[in-house]
Parts: sequence; C-alpha cells; structure tokens
Amino acid sequence: MNKTILKDDSLKIDFAKSPDGLVPVIVTDVADGQVLMLAYMNEESYQLTLETQETWYWSRSRQELWHKGETSGHYQSVKKITADCDLDTLLIAVEQIGPACHTGARSCFFNDVLEVEGDEA
Repeated sequence: MNKTILKDDSLKIDFAKSPDGLVPVIVTDVADGQVLMLAYMNEESYQLTLETQETWYWSRSRQELWHKGETSGHYQSVKKITADCDLDTLLIAVEQIGPACHTGARSCFFNDVLEVEGDEA
C-alpha cells in the first residue's frame, strides 16, 4: 500500500515571481534519474498534481491545462516533488508510463548540442 507524506505544507511555491504566473518543472524518471522533460505549472495545475498524484501542466501554446497522458496514455505518476531554494522551480520524480516526449522518445532531451571529450585542463 502506498503512503503519501506531505513533507512541509508551509512551503508556498512562488507563482507570483513570474509575470505569467508559471513556474518551470523539471521532470525526472524515479527509476534512474533521467531527465524526461521540462514543462510549466500554474497554481491550478500544481494543486491538481498534488490532489491526483499525476502530472498536470499549463500549456503555453494552447493556453490551457494539460493532464499529461490524457490523450496519449503516457501518464506520469508522481513519486516526489521538490522545490528549489527560491520556491520558484519544481523537480518532480515520476513513474513514466510510455515515452515522455510527444515525438515518441523516452525523453525530450535527445538533441546533443555540445559534448566535450577527454579531461584536458
């Protein structure tokens, strides 16, 4: 049986810091720590995520709530939510069902821009 523990309900995420009321959310796979995606939450999507323990985001392109997996079936079951030091960015560890990226890739991060090889100082 799963047990949910609210670690610190006095922590208030600072949605007001951004003019659009959004905070960035870094999503990782709870099994191996791989970064899966970056999305944004507003207060409503954050509350829905806490209540349902599935991820809800704010779609900046569609300007609407987005329940991850609702159309694709690739849901994200929330295992842990951590706020950064300024309370304006979230790190969410999830159990990912299927790929996280809309392209069908496991992670949205697959376009390598730079890789430094060797350990020359």
